[in-house]
Amino acid sequence: MSVLVVGMSHRSAPVELLEKAAVGAEDVPKLLDEMLRAPHISEVVLLSTCNRIEVYAVVDAFHGGLADISAVLGRHAGLELGEFTGHLYVHYAASAVQHLFSVSAGLDSMVVGESQILGQLRTAYAAADEAGTVGRVLHELAQQALRVGKRVHASTGIDAAGASVVSEALADAARGLGRDLTGTRAVVVGAGAMGALAAAHLRRAGAAEIVVVNRSLERAERLAENTQRQGTPARAGLLSQLTDELAGADLMVACTGAVGTVVDRSAVAAAQDGRPDRPLVVCDLGLPRDVDPGVATVPGVTVVDLIALQRRLVRGAGAGGADAVAAARQMVADEAQAYLAAQRSAEVTPTVTALRRRASEVVDAELLRLSSRLPGLDDTVRDEFTRTVRRVVDKLLHTPTVQVKKLAEGPDGTSYAQALRQLFELDPQSPAAVATPRTGPDVLTALEAQIPPAGEEAAT
Repeated sequence: MSVLVVGMSHRSAPVELLEKAAVGAEDVPKLLDEMLRAPHISEVVLLSTCNRIEVYAVVDAFHGGLADISAVLGRHAGLELGEFTGHLYVHYAASAVQHLFSVSAGLDSMVVGESQILGQLRTAYAAADEAGTVGRVLHELAQQALRVGKRVHASTGIDAAGASVVSEALADAARGLGRDLTGTRAVVVGAGAMGALAAAHLRRAGAAEIVVVNRSLERAERLAENTQRQGTPARAGLLSQLTDELAGADLMVACTGAVGTVVDRSAVAAAQDGRPDRPLVVCDLGLPRDVDPGVATVPGVTVVDLIALQRRLVRGAGAGGADAVAAARQMVADEAQAYLAAQRSAEVTPTVTALRRRASEVVDAELLRLSSRLPGLDDTVRDEFTRTVRRVVDKLLHTPTVQVKKLAEGPDGTSYAQALRQLFELDPQSPAAVATPRTGPDVLTALEAQIPPAGEEAAT
């Protein structure tokens, strides 16, 4: 059984495709259940954020697991396999571990080093745990990934600037307004985690007032009250009041996580009719988009969305923080290597136990045979003989069992355990190799070519 990662992100797919593939929180349990019921998957976690959709699964065969996951993602997105597989990336076994650690460290994010991914990973794991799709392998891997992410952020300073998709969007909003955000009146659409992050950034930027609108007034009130306690005037409202609230706003940030548009053109146009000379910047951070694309045609309105952010951040990739990023990458590589070595060492333990059990059974059988042949043997002699035989066997087994545990920590460690099983007939069924490709679409075979050698990054 190995870990397989199948996903697409801002690095491999356009935002328009990510929108179709995005999975809302309400759909996560259904997709997890579909994948768990597939023949080749025994554990699964699904991560869906504003710039990635990834499935982490424990599979019994690469090709079968890839086909199962791709089929579920395709059905959910309403796409034929060939329409999106060219934008998928695949990581398997050791590469899957390193990829997850890179994601948790913020190294694979649109804004390199952002720490929000840790909360998103924790939420994805919790959802899978609640759905009953997490077992020992993904539990241990997810917990270690969260530890690695925290350690990287704490040790390297990779997130020293506190950058995130929200902060970058607000930087673009300031440019759109032609001034900083001090004294601005802002409307936040959505009271979830992203809405709370947006409110926090707006508060730190010096916003004069923040209005939180949401379908649920109770959640909007909680966020507004928390913002008020932090020293920034804030109040709550319902989504149906959006037009009225926009009439006095300089900036709107939409980040609901809903599937489908929640801010239509008519609401924004009606707000702008009464203030033709006052600019309004709309930040749409939803995936799928929260804001009707037609809003960009309303006079006086500037739209900042994930597509614009993606283009700008790709152009600026690699600027600044190079030392911190390099340190983070090295730490991720070291942590992945240590985790894999520990896993390989743990996998050989049952083989060592089986070998010692086999030796004990042989000794017991021979001592029983001795007792039947020499029933009159003196008890003192019998006890000494028994201890001597057991000591000899223990000494003979000591070196090979110690060495096989050490060798198991290397990249070819499992082969030593397999050899031990075969030599001593400890396990007549050696672990299955990756299954032969099943007859099916060529696109799945093409995806296989993306899998790098262990320890290397897969191309995206």
